[in-house]
Amino acid sequence: MAAQVDHEERRRQIAEALLRIADTQGLQSASMRAVAAEAGVSLRLVQYYFTTKEGLLLDALARLGTQLQARMVKWISAAGSAPTPRGLVTAVLSCILPTDPESRRITRTYAAYYTLVLSDPALVEKHGTPQPDLLESFLAKQLRAAQQAGEIGSDRNPEMTAAGLLAMVNGLGSSVLGGQRTGDAALAILTHHLDELFGAP
Repeated sequence: MAAQVDHEERRRQIAEALLRIADTQGLQSASMRAVAAEAGVSLRLVQYYFTTKEGLLLDALARLGTQLQARMVKWISAAGSAPTPRGLVTAVLSCILPTDPESRRITRTYAAYYTLVLSDPALVEKHGTPQPDLLESFLAKQLRAAQQAGEIGSDRNPEMTAAGLLAMVNGLGSSVLGGQRTGDAALAILTHHLDELFGAP
């Protein structure tokens, strides 16, 4: 058991080194050698745990997703012991916006992955987009529940609305990273659109 824990800790150490490079320099700088230097280990050790760069990229991406999910759970918990569909939608979308150091790091790192995918479309074809799809499905489920409770109009399409909200939040996140607006301003825009959807609280 101890050996397994050591192996996982080493994999985590290496993957988090890649995520730090992605955040600060972009994934174009994340060679196996650069990751080894950032992790403080030998190149041979990186190659032992991750035989290909693609394997390392995907492992690190999965860990980034876990970090985002943990952030969502924290924000959902802060919404109350039995949050409403609106509370869940608000918590999930708000926590994605880059409004603090943690969310800015996560957003920048995802942006680095998006940039990589644009230059290597085969990654999308091989691995798809499971996490965004799951997130859209979760939001659509909450919107459907709100619709059944009479909180939003019956003419709304939950799937289309969820996709639009997520696309808006992603765009707002990019505008914050690009310096167009602050995180608080982006949050105010999100709140405005949620008020239009659900009605002002």
